[in-house]
Amino acid sequence: MTIAELNQQHGIAGQVSFSEGTGGLPFVTITNEFATAKISLYGAHVTSYQPKGEKDILWMSEQSAFEAGKPIRGGIPVCFPWFGPHATDTTKPQHGFARLTEWAVKSTATLANGANEIQLSLTSNDETQNMWPFAFSAVITVTVADKLSITLSVKNTGTETFTYTDALHTYFNVSDLSNIDIAGLQNATYLEAGSTEIKTQAEALLLINKEENRRYNNHTGDCIITDKGYNRKISVGKTGSKITVVWNPGEATTKNIGDIPDDGYKTFICVEAVNALDDVVTITPGNEYSTSAVFGLA
Repeated sequence: MTIAELNQQHGIAGQVSFSEGTGGLPFVTITNEFATAKISLYGAHVTSYQPKGEKDILWMSEQSAFEAGKPIRGGIPVCFPWFGPHATDTTKPQHGFARLTEWAVKSTATLANGANEIQLSLTSNDETQNMWPFAFSAVITVTVADKLSITLSVKNTGTETFTYTDALHTYFNVSDLSNIDIAGLQNATYLEAGSTEIKTQAEALLLINKEENRRYNNHTGDCIITDKGYNRKISVGKTGSKITVVWNPGEATTKNIGDIPDDGYKTFICVEAVNALDDVVTITPGNEYSTSAVFGLA
């Protein structure tokens, strides 16, 4: 569908507009009394959520590729139908194919409270089934209000039960890692990436002063990111997920990541709603499952 056709069928005057963005990718911009948000149809990827009068809550890498076949770095990548590397075939894309596929616009709307909602859809096809042999329909719903909410809903449209893992892999924009702390994880158990040792966080506040890749188990509560440099707090909530991942690559690992500046790690923290490890999703034919993340200024 062309940009003109998207605007004709789904645009809302003064609120929802479609345009060609970086790299020629189609984007939608949503602007209302609460905030402005930008979403790439490639990957159903939210790249910006900026409340009125505030700095963007999402972080984007200035070195991100906006190119078909490559993931966008920053914002909210949608990881599906697997989180991390594929379990048995490392030639398949990291974090699945959803973030590397253009999604179709299903609907746009203005809600009663003045917020806006857009739904993007992805349906199984020959290409997806070559990588993951199941019939499904997936819908991303993004609601732009005083908070931003994003929901991934997956329906089994086939005749076989399937299992998947996923993540809403949100990059939060911060002034500097040395200025932040994260509340809401005290007494939660977690694994560090690559380790099988279960640890418990005793501290009330998580400080980020080195590379972190923690997978908190059975964690369903909210987190609060306090940023003294930007003088703000970001609330991070979720539903449909029992795993919370906190990730920052640190200085050494960042140097091996081509689409993040060497010092870029200092200005973001990922707090992610995840279904993985002992929280994988199994869907029988005809049924559906949803995972949501919601965040905003606290």
